[in-house]
Amino acid sequence: MEIEVIQNKIHEIRGFKVMLDYDLASLYEIENRILKQAVKRNISRFPNDFMFILNDNEINQLVSQNVIPSKSYLGGSSPFAFTEQGVAMLSSVLKSPKAIEINISIIRTFVTIRQFALNYTDLQNRINEIEGQFPEIYNVLNYLVEKDNNEVITERTKIGYKN
Repeated sequence: MEIEVIQNKIHEIRGFKVMLDYDLASLYEIENRILKQAVKRNISRFPNDFMFILNDNEINQLVSQNVIPSKSYLGGSSPFAFTEQGVAMLSSVLKSPKAIEINISIIRTFVTIRQFALNYTDLQNRINEIEGQFPEIYNVLNYLVEKDNNEVITERTKIGYKN
């Protein structure tokens, strides 16, 4: 499964990176109601940091961001949002070969996203460290960037032959 396809289905809600039940059902190639039934039968495996149900405000926000076309798209029920741990737990509930294959791809995608975030943080920390070691150079570079952005073009005296 393409990492980009899965990445496009990961959203940030309540400070968690999550996947919504209907996206997971689509990836697993099962009906959403079957996924929800399996989760409800095994609800003790899904504490709040593994899975939570979206409230109306969060649903409205998803609609306004065009993540879902409209509330009617949900068929009258609130979506379940699964964190990385919740997706991993789904593999113990949904045991089809397709579900196992997709879960492996999803977990790899979550790991890739986390590694990217760590690399970005490391890079930002290194830049801050360099700025602290060479404040004069940092100040000069900032001055030059700001000067270029704020430079006003004025009419200059023309050079050359005058008639």
